[in-house]
Amino acid sequence: MAPFLLYEDKGAHASTSVPLVLIHGHPFDRTMWAPQIAAFSPDRRVIAPDLRGYGRSPVVPGVTALATFAEDISALLDDLGVREFALAGLSMGGQIVMECYRQFPERVRALVLADTFPAAETPAGKKSRNDMADRLLREGMRPYADEVLHRMVAPYAHPDVAAHVHRMMTSTSPEGAAAALRGRAERPDYRELLTRVTVPTLVVVGEDDEYTPVADARDMHAGIPGSALRVVPRAAHMPNLEQPEQFNAALAALLRRL
Repeated sequence: MAPFLLYEDKGAHASTSVPLVLIHGHPFDRTMWAPQIAAFSPDRRVIAPDLRGYGRSPVVPGVTALATFAEDISALLDDLGVREFALAGLSMGGQIVMECYRQFPERVRALVLADTFPAAETPAGKKSRNDMADRLLREGMRPYADEVLHRMVAPYAHPDVAAHVHRMMTSTSPEGAAAALRGRAERPDYRELLTRVTVPTLVVVGEDDEYTPVADARDMHAGIPGSALRVVPRAAHMPNLEQPEQFNAALAALLRRL
């Protein structure tokens, strides 16, 4: 049974435009999409959930696989009566988007893969994620948040953006974050799946992203038939918050293709 997910559901429900569903990354919550909700809800329905273990959604300790996150999203959209939608995700959210496309491609009208990568985890990466899960349970979120803030957003990012990102990280449940880390350690390889994508797709990445460098985005773009690539200058891992106008312009161009 999927837990109840808190979500934001705004915009023109009666619009004929395809709804836009926004999937946040780790260790964030739905508020990371505030600039996109504001920009796109005047003309279409926009839905942004807090994933299980994040924001104000229930925490389910243990291991949360990407497949489980995707099942939660499918169940939520069923409850909301949303059959088809454009689906956007950043970082872990992008990997959840790929898993959604694996599970129910017939529902997905467009994909946005932001600051993410499709490869399975390496043995060293599995150990690192499980070690980090242990650390978060031991120390809480603040030491980690302090350490990685200026990799998540560039050192030159607006202070309000940095404060927002830090606030999301420190507000996240260590148990929820640890469960997701353990699940991501076991994720499948999505590269072959992406070669079979048949819907309009945008790959977008911050120019200064250290977690998912531009080279990773270029490789992903090369593997997805007909995809568009947008590299956002003066942004790191959170271009939707660091440079929202540029991010929104790229997203709007994709949605116009629908």
